[in-house]
Amino acid sequence: MAAKIYTEQETSLAPLQNRVFGVIGFGSQGHAHALNLRDSGIEVIVGLPEKSRSVGVARDLGFPVQRNGEVAAKADVLFFAAPDLAIADIYSADVVPHLRPGQTLGFAHGFAVHYRTIAPPEEVDVVLVAPKGPGHLVRREFTQGKGVPALVAVGQNPSGRALETALAWAAGIGSARAGVIETSFREETETDLFGEQAVLCGGMTALVQAGFETLVEAGYQPEMAYFECLHEMKLIVDLMYEAGISGMRFSISETAKWGDLTVGPQIIDEHVRETMRKVLGRIRDGSFAREWIAEAHGGKKHYQELLQQGAGHPIEQVGERMRSLMPWLKKRDMSGAQAAYEKGLGKGEAT
Repeated sequence: MAAKIYTEQETSLAPLQNRVFGVIGFGSQGHAHALNLRDSGIEVIVGLPEKSRSVGVARDLGFPVQRNGEVAAKADVLFFAAPDLAIADIYSADVVPHLRPGQTLGFAHGFAVHYRTIAPPEEVDVVLVAPKGPGHLVRREFTQGKGVPALVAVGQNPSGRALETALAWAAGIGSARAGVIETSFREETETDLFGEQAVLCGGMTALVQAGFETLVEAGYQPEMAYFECLHEMKLIVDLMYEAGISGMRFSISETAKWGDLTVGPQIIDEHVRETMRKVLGRIRDGSFAREWIAEAHGGKKHYQELLQQGAGHPIEQVGERMRSLMPWLKKRDMSGAQAAYEKGLGKGEAT
């Protein structure tokens, strides 16, 4: 069955007008939603810990900044723009004492609700608005009159208006310009985690590193291996992004197409597909969530070890040297983001 997709003509900002929208956290998604909603005419307040480095950033942008509990008490719609594993502590310490009937709790990812790290009371609406892109892109597309597609879902609907609120929120950040797909907390959470693990992050990085290692072990220069297995990936992904897999194939050589069609299925064979099914199974039965929560509660030692191993891979040193020869490439200052990431804030989002 095809998904229900809402467009700008089918949404309205009315359900958010005359309501206070509270944003807890001011990282990647938090700052983008706050800015876009304010520009759409919605009253936005920001909740942050007193010592958060984001307090000054939010205030410089003109937002009223208060402690999380104060925002929870004032907001009609409360958006948890915090990392997945931080939400439970914020919710229990700062939000629960201030919950009231008629409020809406909102999320950009369904992890906390789907895996029950929080348990909202029955008298509040629970919604999901998940843009399919990072916060900086959500903001940039909005300012250019465009939008990033988003998913919406309803977890609880005692008011009978939860979906209307979610659609107004999606419209307010610009996503209705590109299309808003109705889903469920379960579907969003499980497909998002699977995509990250099997394809977009885990699958892609492991494939790139394995290809690099195979060429270098066979005696080819590391620089050649870097270009063939990492640098050129952006060219192919951009073509797929713009025109799909068939469109990408239209733009590459016939030799490349033949290799794609005949060798690709040998790399991603039935063994890999079976591993993907096992990965999906662990997501669906909660095993992955329990493992990740336990790792976080145990101090994230193994997590840190794996990050350090990845940062020490030879492809990183080769890549840094090769990118330095291309001054036109946009360089990203990752020092602050990496520090937050290594503290376990997840997805590089500071609160």
